[in-house]
Amino acid sequence: MTDLPARLQQQIAGAFGPERPERLGVAVSGGSDSLALLTLLNDWRATGGPELHAVTVDHGLRPEAAEEARMVARLCEGWTIPHTTLHWSGWTGTGNLPDAARRARYGLMAHWAAETGVPAIAVAHTADDQAETFLMRLARAAGLDGLSAMAPRWQHGGITFLRPVLHATREELRKVLRGRGIGWADDPTNADTAYERVRARQVLETLAPLGIEAATLAEVAGNLAAARHVIDTQVAFAARNVARIEAGDVLLDRTALARLEPEITRRLLQKAILWISGADYPPRGPALTRAMRAIAAGDSVTLHGCRFIARADTLRITREEQAVAGLTARPGELWDGRWRLSGPETNGAIVAALGENGLRHCPDRRDSALPAASLRASPAVWQGKALLAAPLAGLANGWSAKLVRRENHDFAALISH
Repeated sequence: MTDLPARLQQQIAGAFGPERPERLGVAVSGGSDSLALLTLLNDWRATGGPELHAVTVDHGLRPEAAEEARMVARLCEGWTIPHTTLHWSGWTGTGNLPDAARRARYGLMAHWAAETGVPAIAVAHTADDQAETFLMRLARAAGLDGLSAMAPRWQHGGITFLRPVLHATREELRKVLRGRGIGWADDPTNADTAYERVRARQVLETLAPLGIEAATLAEVAGNLAAARHVIDTQVAFAARNVARIEAGDVLLDRTALARLEPEITRRLLQKAILWISGADYPPRGPALTRAMRAIAAGDSVTLHGCRFIARADTLRITREEQAVAGLTARPGELWDGRWRLSGPETNGAIVAALGENGLRHCPDRRDSALPAASLRASPAVWQGKALLAAPLAGLANGWSAKLVRRENHDFAALISH
């Protein structure tokens, strides 16, 4: 027991690497995992670790949540750690509650971190979470990506999120708390079998006599992640040889593409789709397989908010016009998650898709290297129904369009590295 906190602290420090932040946010719900993470990070802080800022998200779904947030606040006050409680009231009562709550939670925390000046937030996902996720995805017949280990870090809203106790089990973290005499809150939904994760947790208990435990499945997921890394390296090599970017479109050499292994081609297309569409997840396997067959036959198809235009020598992947219809932003803001338009100050100007109507008002559009399908889905500046500018279609009028990299999906970096 005496060596456990030291070992976990070593794991935590290793998760940050040499470029550890001076200030670190910690997501603390009041449950055992996050309270143990806070405890271990506080120990690290006392020996030269980063300054800590704790944050709790009250989803407003349980009456006990407010008291749990206050419990965390009292603990933080005793340890002189600044603490903030964030509130979510966006649940409509329909749809996937766990997914909606997760999206809201990370969005709220990212906004809080940006305002607080905290560049990174640690979250307490454990080996148990890893194993439960593995089983849930296994039930959906997931492939290599779905079964691979959770990412140790990722970006959301310009903030780095980290999982520094991903290799620790829930029981190990609870031992730390018991050793300090620190209690924790048990969320009653963790025993509600209406939730898939709870059922996966129960299955793990059943499998334990066979030696199939959380740590075992977490190790398997890690092995699969290593295999995925090797394949991703091959995808990056292929991308540099067959792909190029043209004004936000991805162009692929069809001859070179046909020589690739189907799995490399599939992953290459997935990465291009995610970069262009900004979707959280790639298209489902069967849909992508059908698209690949159509592409191989020389047909043009639409998929996942993207349009695939097959020509004799090239395959162009562009944004689908219908996917951006009605999407607006103010000048200077991101439009469609990756375009930022700048120009002279104009009252009432908005950024929206050029569309067919706007394209007719671009006399120099044929000087552009982009086909009409790409231009119709490109950003333009409008004042009411009047077209002011369409930089990608040759109608600049003092405006420029800058392509901004997407978080976690940067096809340009894949090609250049």
